[in-house]
Amino acid sequence: MPDWFPDLVTILVALLLVLVNGFFVAAEFSLVKVRLGRIEQLVANRKLFSRTARWLAQRLEQSLSACQLGITMASLALGTIGEPAFAKLVEPLLHALQIQSEAIIHAVAFAISFTFVTALHLVIGEQAPKIFAIRKPETILLACAVPLQIFFIATYPLMQSLNVSTTWLLKMFGSSESSKSSIPYTEEEIRALLREAHVHGNLTGSEHSLINAVFEFADLVCRRIMVSRTDVDFVDINEKTDVTLAMIHRTKHTRYPICDGSLDDVLGVLHVKDISGETINDGFDWKSLMRPPKKVPENMPISKLLRHFQGTHQHMAFVVDEYGMMIGIVTLENVLEEIIGEVADEFDIEDPEIVPDGSDSFIILGSTAVQDVENRLGIRFEYADVDTMSGLLLNKAERLLVAGDVIEFPNAIAKVLSVSDDRATKVRLTLISQEN
Repeated sequence: MPDWFPDLVTILVALLLVLVNGFFVAAEFSLVKVRLGRIEQLVANRKLFSRTARWLAQRLEQSLSACQLGITMASLALGTIGEPAFAKLVEPLLHALQIQSEAIIHAVAFAISFTFVTALHLVIGEQAPKIFAIRKPETILLACAVPLQIFFIATYPLMQSLNVSTTWLLKMFGSSESSKSSIPYTEEEIRALLREAHVHGNLTGSEHSLINAVFEFADLVCRRIMVSRTDVDFVDINEKTDVTLAMIHRTKHTRYPICDGSLDDVLGVLHVKDISGETINDGFDWKSLMRPPKKVPENMPISKLLRHFQGTHQHMAFVVDEYGMMIGIVTLENVLEEIIGEVADEFDIEDPEIVPDGSDSFIILGSTAVQDVENRLGIRFEYADVDTMSGLLLNKAERLLVAGDVIEFPNAIAKVLSVSDDRATKVRLTLISQEN
């Protein structure tokens, strides 16, 4: 056997240990990166080794401990045999350079071998497998699953003794609670993931907007989406029949509140379909067609309101405040629009709520929700418990508004363009640049 053969075997073993270290690093990062839900999809698709991957992911803490044990063992073994083996390769080169001092030869050989082994360990044993596992966690986990499971089972007694020692040590320092192996994402984290998915093209703009709207859905209450009582058309049983029919033909709604004089005395709901086939003469009794009114509190979450509509089979409800006064109506269309956006039918003739009016200036309807203005223009108002721009200006001015009023905010100036029934109906909002 040649004299150099043992050194060659030692070097090959050192290179193998580098690869083993890289294997455990890749397995560790793929386990951390991949989600259990995605592994379940791989199992459902019957991917090779997916069941073994699920077995490891379900025991995440123990699997990570096995990876750490493998990394530690490989690193220690590499340090033990790797540096001396590579140092022996360097020593003949130093002799060839006429360096005779054994101390110098040993120091230089150690420095070169240490640097080489460290670089090899970092590049092949750490960085490359780590980055590859982060970029392709599913592929790497499936490739590492079976060997890692074998190592897991083979070293289980040792791992358990180490875990017991670790738990005891943590208790010594006052940390006795076991950590959760899988911590659910928060809403903000999910939103961040959705933004990232949208930026990288995995979600379309419409999909991204739709999912974001679902998150906002649970935070809204009836008062935020209702039609104010000042904008509600209703059937007055005391009004002449021809006047009521003219109002219905002009406004073209599908449902109308039936009232006795005003919205303070709601009797029921008229569905226009119920008029079909009826002979409407002067003095017609509208109460004969009405359906019972459904009332909801102003602070009811619209998620509950949706279930209310589903349960009652009526798509209009009257919103009442804490004093029992009717302050508006809300329909199924109002609820659905908070998810899918504005839905206008053939008879809807509505002015846009926010219209650009030159550079950094916008014409805004007074009934526009403050939150919609903030989201559209990217600004924030400091305001009390108000819903609309008209309410915001009224709250800021602390008096009734008149056309021409100018109200200043830290980031915008609002000018009231028109007023009706003591509320601003149209406002020009000019943004103020924050640059110094």
